Amino acid sequence: MTPAELLGQALAYAAAGWPVLPTRPDDSECQGGPDCECKWPFPGTHGSRGASASPALIRAWWRRWPDANVAIATGAPGPDVLDVDVKPDGTGFPAFNRLKQAGLLAGAVALVRTPSGGLHAYYAGTAQPNGKLARHHLDFRGDGGYVLAPPSRVHGRAYELLDHRPGTGGQIDWQAIKRLLDPPRPARRRGRRAGDLTRLTAWVEHLNEGDRNDGLYWAACRAAETGHGDLDGLVDAAVTAGLSEAEARRTVASAARRTTR
Repeated sequence: MTPAELLGQALAYAAAGWPVLPTRPDDSECQGGPDCECKWPFPGTHGSRGASASPALIRAWWRRWPDANVAIATGAPGPDVLDVDVKPDGTGFPAFNRLKQAGLLAGAVALVRTPSGGLHAYYAGTAQPNGKLARHHLDFRGDGGYVLAPPSRVHGRAYELLDHRPGTGGQIDWQAIKRLLDPPRPARRRGRRAGDLTRLTAWVEHLNEGDRNDGLYWAACRAAETGHGDLDGLVDAAVTAGLSEAEARRTVASAARRTTR
């Protein structure tokens, strides 16, 4: 994929009303480990909040970084995207098929195969925040998120458009998806430590941009100090608030190391 083709596709997304941003170019030697930066925005572009549909700004970005991948900011005016992961420890396709059978996935405007063999299903954008169902290998990219889009490449493999259905498309209801796949558990009495972690998790979910990393670090320190060893709930809460999973896991690991010194 040439720089001209990357720029041309970025401009095409912008012309459709979807703000875009440049992310780091493909590194075929990267294996996608915990320190992988292949999907990260460039410094100074301010991530999804700095995405733009301005042709002048987009051209300036690709003059500076001609090999940059193309990312689309999710949430209105951009699309909402359901991300079906395929990882060594499992795949999101069983959950995806359950949702499809339940009638919760109608109205997608585009389907994109991801480099891992997973899927991005695009819907009309809303104000719903990002979300994650780690047990089901599903991510939701809404307000404050972004996804890499064709013709971007990661780890030597491309994002590939499978289907495009012109039109405004339907909306996806992330809360309905969560209720189906992870229904609320019956209320039960909780011990003090469990309740403390529940409150910390709820607090992290609602952190504002600029406070998320420091807030997550503080919460992870408090949880580790009281003996909680499994902090994946805090990671999921931080992703819901808008951090990337890689950044959230690094922050939680740093807090855990601090409390064990």
